Amino acid sequence: MGFSTTHLIIFLVIIIVIFGTKKLRNIGSDLGGAVKGFKDGMKDGTDKTADAPAAPTQQVGSASPAAKETIDVEAKTKA
Repeated sequence: MGFSTTHLIIFLVIIIVIFGTKKLRNIGSDLGGAVKGFKDGMKDGTDKTADAPAAPTQQVGSASPAAKETIDVEAKTKA
């Protein structure tokens, strides 16, 4: 029991009547922009991490107020 072409056409007509073409166009453009932003973010994320050197870690005893609240540790696995 699958959907035939006529079922899909009737479904699309009902959706257009309920929401209207302007609202559907806005939803489509918003969705397209979100997908494009996600793709750009994924592409930028892989390029920056491969080319950038490792960030220096902050010392616990430094003079900044944030360092008093943050403890920087490295996890080591047993071999």
